[in-house]
Amino acid sequence: MYLHLGMDKVITFDDIIGIFDLDTTTVSKNTRNYLAKAEKAGIVENVCYDLPKSFIVCRNKEGEDKVYIAQISSTTLQKRTGYVDSISNL
Repeated sequence: MYLHLGMDKVITFDDIIGIFDLDTTTVSKNTRNYLAKAEKAGIVENVCYDLPKSFIVCRNKEGEDKVYIAQISSTTLQKRTGYVDSISNL
């Protein structure tokens, strides 16, 4: 399955490591450091025009990491994956 992130960017569910809310996770110094290192490494791709709300960490089958900055909320992205629905049925 695929997840649309915005700006014609689509990723596969299998590549997703995590979907994170920018407002709550960037409070942590570790998260800010991770995003700064990812930016310096050139693995961050901005897929939004407006204020970003989430970031998605991915790793493809070749083992390459990529971080996407999106304007869609983390809650909406997680709902699109169906993950929230699958764990709520447990």
